[in-house]
Amino acid sequence: MGRSPCCEKEHTNKGAWTKEEDQRLIAYIRANGEGCWRSLPKAAGLLRCGKSCRLRWMNYLRPDLKRGNFTDDEDELIIRLHSLLGNKWSLIAGQLPGRTDNEI
Repeated sequence: MGRSPCCEKEHTNKGAWTKEEDQRLIAYIRANGEGCWRSLPKAAGLLRCGKSCRLRWMNYLRPDLKRGNFTDDEDELIIRLHSLLGNKWSLIAGQLPGRTDNEI
């Protein structure tokens, strides 16, 4: 038994995203919002699974993401929060607007 698969494996792209795929995902989310990630790929015309679309958006394409090196203030905050919370990176990232747990 168990969970149903997140997507059809046969007709799904894997590996690096193309610029065209990124543009399709961005355009779809701008027009329709984030909504249901499981049905988004088909509606957006992408041959990706919903989880892949969600991760691509959340970690790379969101317009509010900060890019580049951490500021001195961010470094200090990360060190302080790590001493309090340990390796709970998503909680720490929640205190740093525009940063993801993958970056920290």
